[in-house]
Amino acid sequence: MRHRNRRLATIGAAAIVLVAAVALGLTALRSAVVFFYSPSEIAAEHPGTEARIRVGGLVLEESVGEDEAGATRFVITDRAREVSVVYSGLLPDLFREGQGVIVEGQFAGDGVFQARTVLAKHDETYMPPEVAQALREAGVWQGEGEGPAAEPAVEPESR
Repeated sequence: MRHRNRRLATIGAAAIVLVAAVALGLTALRSAVVFFYSPSEIAAEHPGTEARIRVGGLVLEESVGEDEAGATRFVITDRAREVSVVYSGLLPDLFREGQGVIVEGQFAGDGVFQARTVLAKHDETYMPPEVAQALREAGVWQGEGEGPAAEPAVEPESR
């Protein structure tokens, strides 16, 4: 084989390996991606029972309880729609009614969201950006200004 043909064969093989590696990486990422939904988005277009998703909103007041199996049941709302959630496990210390929360899991056949993970608000001023945006879009944002994304950056003092 001539030197020129050998070089073209090497470049072609490298291109095939690169395309295969990119395809493999994208396939792995697709299975690891978890999409975020608000209760209103779920009501508009239900993601199905196979998809692993995150649902965020506020824990509805007087909705937290325990079922007969000992799992915690509660409702997440964006003040427009609601999603019933069941979670078996220890809840975060900051989990309480009226606070922002994100749950990760998937829907069961009966329409109840089976949470694997519960993430609660961690201080008095923080709300996950996805939850704040969903609340703003639903017209029920009760935070200061336009929410976390609109807070002005603080410039460092120069000496």
